[in-house]
This record gives sequence, C-alpha cells and structure tokens, in this order.
Amino acid sequence: MQHELGAGELLDDKGRLREAGWARSEKRRYRRADIRASWFRIKEWDYYCVLDQECGIALTVADNAYMGFLSASWLDFSKPEAVTDSVTIPFPRGRMGMPESADAGDIVQSHPKISLGFSHEAGGRRLTVDCPGFAKGRGMKGEIFLSQPPMDRMLIATPFPDAPRAFYYNQKINCMPAEGTVEIGGRKHAFSPASAFGVLDWGRGVWTYDNTWYWGSASGIVDGQAFGFNIGYGFGDTSAATENMIFMDGVAHKLEHVTFHIPKGTYDGAPWSFSSSDGRFEMTFEPIVDRSATVDLKLLRSIQHQVFGRFSGVAVLDDGRRVEIRDFLGFAEEVENRW
Repeated sequence: MQHELGAGELLDDKGRLREAGWARSEKRRYRRADIRASWFRIKEWDYYCVLDQECGIALTVADNAYMGFLSASWLDFSKPEAVTDSVTIPFPRGRMGMPESADAGDIVQSHPKISLGFSHEAGGRRLTVDCPGFAKGRGMKGEIFLSQPPMDRMLIATPFPDAPRAFYYNQKINCMPAEGTVEIGGRKHAFSPASAFGVLDWGRGVWTYDNTWYWGSASGIVDGQAFGFNIGYGFGDTSAATENMIFMDGVAHKLEHVTFHIPKGTYDGAPWSFSSSDGRFEMTFEPIVDRSATVDLKLLRSIQHQVFGRFSGVAVLDDGRRVEIRDFLGFAEEVENRW
C-alpha cells in the first residue's frame, strides 16, 4: 500500500521528514533553512533532458554543498554519440541559489566555460545554454521553450534508514513539448513540439554517503495523446511509496515496484528489461548510446551510466487499459555515488 501525501511543510523542527509518500503535485514545502543535518550532506539539483528522434540535450545545475556542478550534453542518435562538457565549483554551500520550489524561482549560472539559465514563463519554462568550448571548441549555444500545460507529475518524499535527518525529495515532470534551436559548431538543430519532449528532474535533500540508484524516463505521443513514464529506485526506504508512474494525457497512474534487469558487462550492448511487482510495467529496452562518466578519488566516487535507447512493451493504466509501445525513445540509468 502506497501513501499519498497531503499538503504541508516537508520537514519538522528537528529537520526530519514529517511524512513519507508520493503525490501528483508539489504538495510539500521545502525550505533549506529547515535542514538540521551537516552542510556537506545537502544536495540540490535541476536536470533537464530534451529528446527528439534524432538528437537530445541534457543540462544540469547542481549545488552539492562542497561541489557545485554545471553540465551540458549533446546526444546524436544517428552516429551514435554523447558529448559532455562540465565545470565544477568548489564549496558553493548553497550560494548557487537553487529555488525551493519546482514551480517558482529562476536559475542563472555564468562561468567562462558554460552559462546556463532555467527560467519560468507564462505557460512553461525557458532553457538557455552557452558553452563556447563545447566539443573541443565547436561550441554550443541554444534556447528551448518547454510548454507545461496543466498535468500531473511525480513527487516523492523518502526517508533513509538509520539517518533520521536524511531525506530524498524529488519531482519529475514529464511530457513537456519542446520548441527551440541548438547550434553546435555552426550546425543548427531545431526541436519541434510535435516530436520533441522534455523532462525535469528536480531534487532537494540530505543524502547518506553511499548510494546506487536506478532511473528511467520517457515522453512522447501514443495514440494521439501525451504519454510518458518515470521509473526508479535506490534512495532510502520506499515502503511508503515508490517513484514509479505512468502519465497518459496529463493524468498520473501509480505503479508499485519496478525492477531494472541490466546485462552484466555492458550498458550499451545487449537489451535491458524491466518488470513490475504489480505486472503493470513490462518492457524491453534497446540501448543506443551510453552517456557515461567516472570519477574515482577513493573517498569521492561517481560511476554514471545514463543509457539512451528505445522501450518496447506494455504499460497498464489504473483502469486496466493496456498501452502498447514500440521503439519509444527514452533513457535508463545506473549511478553509483559516494560523496
């Protein structure tokens, strides 16, 4: 049984989660000042990914207390190729001004190597990127508008066992039609809202030191309606709720547990598969390209495999309707972090 959250404050006066569970909208109010854990355990990030059938772009701004992070990635599914440029900012400790809501507050981060902007506008969000040295000097510059009509999202508030002041507070907004242009090395790629969709991964929390998580997401059109899903696990105690949801025409359909089955020894080779405890999400996944990154400094370690590819299978809505998809573009990832 999964618990749906009511409205209210996220943390109590001791910095602990008031309530664990899930929601379809931003029900709980996050305030950084309410945190009572050590400053170096605080993690705050906004991640956007926009995909069409040919290309994709991923943009990240993160304030992880002792390390800030700005990143831009370009994905070319025809080659296939994934190129990423990023910069780290030492000890930001909250100075990056990450908004306390996914529905308000803009992000503007400027660095000589990369500038990123995430802003709210009437009807949606605007993303801007300027990375002069991207891809060994080819450069990247672009602007994309993500429409956000009224629709459900995934929200989850999760505690960590044996760490009462640790929590994972996350929102995923799928199926945002994308329109704009990105230029790389003088070559422009236009995203059209008829075929391009964005997802926002908005997270705030206090993490424990060692975590391995799994996340998958896809957005597009099925039977003339907006369709997408969010699947994942790995953060803390999910007995109160999982983050697994199907989205159909703006309405969320809640799933139980989903398991990732990843072939050993490869991430962008053999097909993956996914199964669910309630039988409502059964998929295969054909990898196209692995956007991988590894940092191993012993005490600090991050091994990331975000794999872009195509899902095929069946998702079952709350009313029992079966939605069949084939070669549906999205991504799935396995990430190990010690930080």
